[in-house]
Amino acid sequence: MELLTVLKTGGVAMWIIALFSVLAVAVAVERVLALWRFTDRARSLADAVTRSLLRGDAEDARAQAERSTSPAAEVFLAAIVPTPPGKRPATDARIEAAVERQRQEANQKLRARLWILGTIGATAPFIGLFGTVVGIMRAFHQMGVTGQGGFSVVAAGISEALITTAGGIAVAIEAVILYNMLNVLAGRLQLQLKLLTEEFLEIVKEVRAGPAGAQEP
Repeated sequence: MELLTVLKTGGVAMWIIALFSVLAVAVAVERVLALWRFTDRARSLADAVTRSLLRGDAEDARAQAERSTSPAAEVFLAAIVPTPPGKRPATDARIEAAVERQRQEANQKLRARLWILGTIGATAPFIGLFGTVVGIMRAFHQMGVTGQGGFSVVAAGISEALITTAGGIAVAIEAVILYNMLNVLAGRLQLQLKLLTEEFLEIVKEVRAGPAGAQEP
């Protein structure tokens, strides 16, 4: 009931701020779940695909990557390029370029929806300020209607102004903290994916350069 009272006292601006708070938490939870054990899943997939390649079974390697739910699966698939009958195999440079494109796409997915947290962190204080202005306007309006002054006349408007200001700042702090935490996590995962991709490409090149080129994925 106290929360509902605060929301009612704060007016429309406070409801918007509350919605921002819920949205920030929802985005943070979704990102944590999406990034949970990202490196472990990517490493496990890389090991499985590598074992298949070293056995000379490129089809199984592709099947492993296609079945995987790891966000890195498309990166590994780009490195396992089948050679159509009668066609020349793809060069190492083309494979590296394809892998890099997929890695950049994976990087974008790691940072998906973080812009929402950044936007909330930047705009919530202004929503609170808007509520402050509205509250003060209401206070002066009450003074004009009643023709009286004093704290009892302007108390409701000032209360609304203070609540929305505090709410906007609190939600902005919440969103900025969550944004920074997830941004740092995404950056660390991007670096780990880069290192893992480079290791995998080295193995792919070794397999492609096998005896008489017999083991080309």
